[in-house]
Amino acid sequence: MNGPDRPGEVELRWAYNVDVKPVAYIETTVISYRTAKPSRDLIIAGHQAVTAEWWENDLPKFRAVISAVVFDEISSGDPDSAAKRLDAVKGMPLLDLTEDVRSLAVRYYDAVRLPERARADALHLALASWHGTDYLVTWNCRHIANGRVRKLVEGINDALGIATPGICTPEELLEFQND
Repeated sequence: MNGPDRPGEVELRWAYNVDVKPVAYIETTVISYRTAKPSRDLIIAGHQAVTAEWWENDLPKFRAVISAVVFDEISSGDPDSAAKRLDAVKGMPLLDLTEDVRSLAVRYYDAVRLPERARADALHLALASWHGTDYLVTWNCRHIANGRVRKLVEGINDALGIATPGICTPEELLEFQND
């Protein structure tokens, strides 16, 4: 739960009325699109172009965080590609993968009825929610950034008293204004 029972960095910024950047949890697909070779697939190429623009112009307006789940995912595969992905997130803090996060992920996984291969997607949602991030930024529109998933996650979070981050793509955060 948010609040005094689970104080953390996000809650403390409000408690001390510190003017800080909003916190954005950067999911694996965003990092992959940012660092991959340009795709011949027009949709993926468009996502890559939007990601590059957002990464350069708008990501500096956020406090970007990742998790061990993201770290593990971007570390796998071709060693040269993995090195580029790891370099892109250098210096980004890791959110803790606690038992509370794991329990919340199981609730999401069961509610959304994700396939086994997408179990990590429930962890991304739980990490961003539990740690009180403002946004979860992803290109995974099948298992994370879609209306059905948002509605289910919001329902669970509301019942638990947890704030739901804005679950969105980089395109939805272009020209971000922190009012």
